[in-house]
Amino acid sequence: MSGSTKEFFSGIKPIKYNPQAAADDVLVFKHYNQDEVILGKPMHEWLRFAVCFWHTFRGLGADMFGASTLDRPWDQQQSDPVSIAKDRLRAAFEFFSKLGVKYYTFHDRDIAPEGETIEETERNLDEIVQLAKQLQKETGIKCLWGTANLFANPRYMNGAATNPDAHVFAYAAAQVKKAMEVTHELGGENYVFWGGREGYITLLNTDVRKELDHFAAFLRMAVEHKKKIGFKGQLLIEPKPKEPTKHQYDYDAQTVMGFLNYYGLDKDFKLNIEPNHTTMAGHAYEHDVEMCSRYGMLGSIDSNTGDSSLGWDTDQFPMNLRDCAFLMRTIIAQGGLAPGGLNFDCKVRRESTNLQDMFIAHIGAMDCFALALRKMARLFEEKKYDALVQQRYSSYANTDIGKKIESGKATFEELHAFIKKNGEPSKTSGEQEKYEAIFNRYLD
Repeated sequence: MSGSTKEFFSGIKPIKYNPQAAADDVLVFKHYNQDEVILGKPMHEWLRFAVCFWHTFRGLGADMFGASTLDRPWDQQQSDPVSIAKDRLRAAFEFFSKLGVKYYTFHDRDIAPEGETIEETERNLDEIVQLAKQLQKETGIKCLWGTANLFANPRYMNGAATNPDAHVFAYAAAQVKKAMEVTHELGGENYVFWGGREGYITLLNTDVRKELDHFAAFLRMAVEHKKKIGFKGQLLIEPKPKEPTKHQYDYDAQTVMGFLNYYGLDKDFKLNIEPNHTTMAGHAYEHDVEMCSRYGMLGSIDSNTGDSSLGWDTDQFPMNLRDCAFLMRTIIAQGGLAPGGLNFDCKVRRESTNLQDMFIAHIGAMDCFALALRKMARLFEEKKYDALVQQRYSSYANTDIGKKIESGKATFEELHAFIKKNGEPSKTSGEQEKYEAIFNRYLD
């Protein structure tokens, strides 16, 4: 593959679809049949799966309490960092190809090593991008989105676009400029901003308004640069409430949408939602996805999950049918995710040390979403659930006063007069348990 004969996943064949697979036959798809047409589109168009490079090929199982546990063959072949990066990229494309996904995502510093100077760093990145372009051409695999790592280097300890030092702000801008350019060169369909250090640890040393103004200025520069280079992809912001900062400015979907609207950026950006971040903000798993979709702001999903018994971002593979069904219900309702997708921003557990575990984790999550798509397609085809919800709000369509409220023409005086004439409203059950029971029937 592009100048190398190495096979990193020897013994693992391309993953096939077998609906008759036994429960313990976990190296096949039981539900994901990529070309099967559902609701007028093939599965792969509804699901648009992507593998993230950082967790899958840079995560080595280390945590705050222990060293790396994952020994990866592509990290042990060369002493030269660029040569290692090339082997790592070849291993990644072998994995993508055998898994059968059509997209991948990356951070700039994940695919190429950072040098001593920005010039060296950009040379490294350019060299790796040339290999990535060759591998994309050979395999047909595409870049869903790229992004810049503006959180790992110590220079960003006080933030990047919100840093109190203008020199750091300028460095972050230079890094994003280059990252946007290589994403464009790779045919990326989106570009993501995740502000892991854009927030505060204490308000005692923080001017939040100044930092948010600077953040908006930074994003405006990105919009202008997108136009300059001719990048047609969608710009995305990914919310997260905390970690590594105590408070992150893009806390959740509604916070980000309010920020974009206030600063006049709402026509240039959509959101990339990670449900693990949503639950960290204290919301239901599906909350941010639904909120974004309802306002036309859902651009893509980092499809993962967390552990409700823990308080941090565990980035686990989504294996819960209910959770995946809620997301697919929203995706179907808005007609799909393109140009976004379902990116597996997930990592195998540090105890899952076999190379095979990487495949099993992705296959399980892909199958879970495929099964959820099948279930939610039936829900949409039968329309019973939608009819119940419509009936619940029918007074706004079937009564004069409801129509007036809905149209925005009602006044407090009119509504006061209406109540004086019509008295106390009747009590109407919300029937939550009925809705839950019906939803579960579709998951049978």
